[in-house]
Amino acid sequence: MGQQEEALSAAKSATVHRKPVSTPQRSAHPATQHNRLVWWKHLSRRTRLALFAALLASIALIIGLAAGLSARKHSRNLPLPSGQGGPFTGDLTYYAPGLGACGVTSTNSDKIVAISHLVFDAASTGSDPNANPLCGKKTRASRDNKSVDLSVVDRCTGCQAKDLDVTVDSFAMLADANLGRVSVEWNWLEDIPASAQG
Repeated sequence: MGQQEEALSAAKSATVHRKPVSTPQRSAHPATQHNRLVWWKHLSRRTRLALFAALLASIALIIGLAAGLSARKHSRNLPLPSGQGGPFTGDLTYYAPGLGACGVTSTNSDKIVAISHLVFDAASTGSDPNANPLCGKKTRASRDNKSVDLSVVDRCTGCQAKDLDVTVDSFAMLADANLGRVSVEWNWLEDIPASAQG
C-alpha cells in the first residue's frame, strides 16, 4: 500500500503544464463593402460568370414558378360549358376507344368524344375522374354542313383546349377518315353547374 499512497500523493502534487489554446479573435468590424469588392475582384473570371449565371437562373426559376402557379388560379378562357358554350374551333382527330376516364367502355360505333385534358381537369371537382361533371355531357361537332352529337366519356392528353378526339366512325360522319386531322367547329349542348367551371 505504501507505493500506491506515494503514487497518489505524487499525482496530486504534480503540476500539469498545458499549452494555451488560442481563441479565434473576432473582427471588431463586420465585412465592409470594400472587403466584398476585393473578394469579388480576386475571383477568376470563370467563377464570376458562373456565380452570375447561377443568380440569373435562380431568378428565372422563381419568376417561372410564380407565373406558372398564378396562371392556374386564373381562367384561361377554356371552352367549358356555360351559358355561352360555343361555338369553338379546334382540331378533330380519332382514336381507338376503350375504357375512358369517365369509367365508360366504348367501341368505334359509339358517338363519343374525348375532350382536352385541360378542359376535363379544369372542371374536375375531386380526385375521381368518373365523377367529373363533364362526363356524359353532350357536344355537337360540325363540319361542312354535317354534324354529329357526341357524349363526353374520356379525356385527351394530346389535345389542345379546343380540340376533340372521337371514334373513327364519328370522324367519318364529318370528314374522310384518311385525313386523320381536320378543323371542326363544336359547341356544348348542356351546361354544367357553376361550381364546376374552374
